Amino acid sequence: MKHIIILGDGMADWPSVFFSNQTLLQHSHTPYMDMLASKGRTGRLMTVPDGFHPGSEVANMSVLGYDLPKVYEGRGVLEAASIGVELQPGDMAMRCNIVCIEGEILKNHSAGHITTEEADVLVKYLQEHLGNERVHFYTGVQYRHLLVIRGGNKQIDCTPPHDVPLHPFRPLMVKAEMPEAQETADLINDLILKSQELLKNHPLNLKRMAEGKDPANSIWPWSPGYRPQMEPLSVMYPSIQKGSVISAVDLINGIGVYAGLRRISVEGATGLYDTNYESKVSAALEALKTDDLVYLHIEASDEAGHEGNFELKKLTIENLDKRVVGPIYEAVKDWEEPVAIAVLPDHPTPCELRTHTAEPVPFLIYYPGIEPDGVQTFDEVACAEGIYGVMKGNEFMNEFMKI
Repeated sequence: MKHIIILGDGMADWPSVFFSNQTLLQHSHTPYMDMLASKGRTGRLMTVPDGFHPGSEVANMSVLGYDLPKVYEGRGVLEAASIGVELQPGDMAMRCNIVCIEGEILKNHSAGHITTEEADVLVKYLQEHLGNERVHFYTGVQYRHLLVIRGGNKQIDCTPPHDVPLHPFRPLMVKAEMPEAQETADLINDLILKSQELLKNHPLNLKRMAEGKDPANSIWPWSPGYRPQMEPLSVMYPSIQKGSVISAVDLINGIGVYAGLRRISVEGATGLYDTNYESKVSAALEALKTDDLVYLHIEASDEAGHEGNFELKKLTIENLDKRVVGPIYEAVKDWEEPVAIAVLPDHPTPCELRTHTAEPVPFLIYYPGIEPDGVQTFDEVACAEGIYGVMKGNEFMNEFMKI
């Protein structure tokens, strides 16, 4: 039995008055996900353990069965792994967004979805002017980059920028959680303010503003941690001797590195609504020929949720169904070796709230010969009646991999 997990990042949502108090999954046209739910079994999964922030790194590690209290070290270390930065003992890694500050307001977490090529110019400029033997900036993807501080103390309180669009930024700057971490907090806050001075008149930002785009005029470091102690999935689940991950997002690829999955890069994978769905599907199907598990991650719905764009998020959900779930099912349904398919979000990203929440997410599991549970549609409400009930911890992965 082969296995594929199709992860629609942030796809779950809240009921909305705009859609007769339905969620976007209920309101959207998703015939393939509904069909797989009706032919398979469903339930809900708690992807955010108590005491954890509902970030994508937490939720995706949880989906894969990792014990978060034992292995969690933040986003930065995962993105370091993804871009090939080998952390040394004492290195503290942080996700480092390039954001847009307008006056005193954090306008958005992505600098208007700056391109990787533009961001690379700015990150290298910051490294030239702010980097030293202790501080190093590394280019990641689009607005998502990496800051490594040698000897940094991770006992600091950092605010994820996608949680606070249109809020004053100064009250949200880094705070020490204990006296020993004050020096690290002061260093990071100093880097934030210095980056604003350096970037405000950078030629690339002057060009962006002249074109009517948001300037990429500040860094925003968050999610600190040290190198995690994660076992490969092949140790946790012996049936996974070979696996792969397909994603446009560094932190997902970083999870894959520590999980022992090979990273498959797809040209045109953007993490947005315009991502190259067809090439990601082709890559997943090709990987399934040789691999025991494929983790196919689609970011688009999460970004639409952060933008608060109901219609765009509906489009991303329908694209996932029509351009990912459908083609994969149609391709594998007659394979000689059967393929088990799981579909789920990692967490809700309600458009109304524009950030992540920790409610349990719906999931489905289908494979040829499974006995259906009677649920007919794939959404937050229907899956609450599924036979699996509410799972947590490694229960979902244990169930999926025992097939």
